Amino acid sequence: MKRVTIALSVVVAALLLGSCGNKKKNEDIITQRVVKAAPQGPIRMPENLDQRDVSWIGKTYHVAIHRVPADTLSLVKDDTGQQYVDNVFTLTVSRQDGSVFFTRKFVKTDFARLVGDDFRRTGILEGFVFDKANGDWLEFGASVGRPQTDEYIPLVVRLSRMGDIDMKVDTQLDTNSDAEGAQPIADDEEDGV
Repeated sequence: MKRVTIALSVVVAALLLGSCGNKKKNEDIITQRVVKAAPQGPIRMPENLDQRDVSWIGKTYHVAIHRVPADTLSLVKDDTGQQYVDNVFTLTVSRQDGSVFFTRKFVKTDFARLVGDDFRRTGILEGFVFDKANGDWLEFGASVGRPQTDEYIPLVVRLSRMGDIDMKVDTQLDTNSDAEGAQPIADDEEDGV
């Protein structure tokens, strides 16, 4: 009986020593769990008015671009469900005597044929700015983009001396932000979200 007990003790000791030597290493990485923030109420860009005097076809014109978030337009949702309010831009070009040469409101649907289905659903009209006076045309830059991202479609809007509008996708990289002949008058607020 002693022999059986000794043999059993030797086997148990060998098993214990063997199991300690082959201990598995735990490769689990412990991190904090990221909890996605619940979407808040619809986010809107601040109202903004950009005004400047522009020398064009031998005269001085006053250009005003007014951005207003529009609750009347459809809201846009991102991947997290966050909603954004789209914008309306009103372009007004006035003569020196104060009479209005041109005025029009621009919304994202005005650019629908240029931006495609994806940006029509997921983008807002984020920007509309004066670029330059170029011969018989006043040129403006506009953009439809996904809110709070760097994804956007740059657009060119041109106004002729006859009051006609021409729109196209901007394919030129332009680093000249302030055009010749244009002096800023007032900027109510800085752009941003």
